[in-house]
Amino acid sequence: QVQLVESGGGLVQAGGSLRLSCAASGSSFSSNAMGWYRQAPGKQRDLVAGISRSGTTTYADSVKGRFTISRDNAKNRVYLQMNSLKPEDTAVYYCNAARLFSTLRQPFGSWGQGTQVTVSS
Repeated sequence: QVQLVESGGGLVQAGGSLRLSCAASGSSFSSNAMGWYRQAPGKQRDLVAGISRSGTTTYADSVKGRFTISRDNAKNRVYLQMNSLKPEDTAVYYCNAARLFSTLRQPFGSWGQGTQVTVSS
């Protein structure tokens, strides 16, 4: 099993930037695909960005060109750089692990507490 701890959220004005960090432990980090997910109030949790073991990335249409996912296998960390933030990006952001890049929507790790991102207009 993999344990995940997210950090880096906060309150930011529209157009601003934040960098989220996720520390992973308990499994072979470098062998997993990793994803960032978000859940807004009253909505389901959705995949925002994903990165394969080799660095291939995928993004939800709503964040393409604004968000960048990266990973540091030596530190067991995955990051989400968020630029040009919009009020609709407001949500709790989570990271999780998947066995395969193609299964990012079925992550296997235990969900952490997430980190709150609030974007004011």
